[in-house]
Amino acid sequence: MTAQAQQVSEATASSQAGLAVDANQTWNDDPGLKLNDNHAYRSGAYRMLAAMLRSSPDETLLDHLSGLSEIEINNSDLTVAMSMLGLAARRCDSQAVDHEYHALFIGLGRGELIPYGSWYMTGFLMEKPLGELRDDLVEMGFERADDVYEPEDHIAALCEVMSMLIDETPASDDFSKQQSRLFERHIAPWADRFFQDLSESESAVFYRSVGRFGAAFMEFERR
Repeated sequence: MTAQAQQVSEATASSQAGLAVDANQTWNDDPGLKLNDNHAYRSGAYRMLAAMLRSSPDETLLDHLSGLSEIEINNSDLTVAMSMLGLAARRCDSQAVDHEYHALFIGLGRGELIPYGSWYMTGFLMEKPLGELRDDLVEMGFERADDVYEPEDHIAALCEVMSMLIDETPASDDFSKQQSRLFERHIAPWADRFFQDLSESESAVFYRSVGRFGAAFMEFERR
């Protein structure tokens, strides 16, 4: 990371505008894939997940995502999930997706799902995993913005941080120590379960495809 501390919320505003997933490119098992391309794909996927999970996507983002329906599908779960996400974005309108988002993550008092690491790892919010995450973020050079009240273990915030770490990693270093530490300690222990729950949610239509894509991408990241 750069020496200057970065705020955890820094990527939020640019998440929707900075997607780097190209529907005309495949994701894996391509011997000609350049490392800097792999960086761009991974960073773009994390930003894409952050944009969809931080807030309800607008028509511009849905239109962008619909392009994924044209991706070349190989035998990987990831490309299939990307194509399904694109089809879902093409068929849904922003108002319907907004209703889904509120039912899933906000609700009356609480949404159907609670997208926080502490909740999935301990059954409670604001527990030890959040404190450990905060310590690691400070060590990596991230600071909490004064006007941000969302706990840092929200899945969208973690995806944003991963995207920034990837962007800061030289193309010759495919998975930096900081990326590995964040993923293994704060994402891998619970994100699979969260995305599985999302993919099976009774309140979801569009977000089921988000869950399937998230689960497939987590599997891709474990390789």
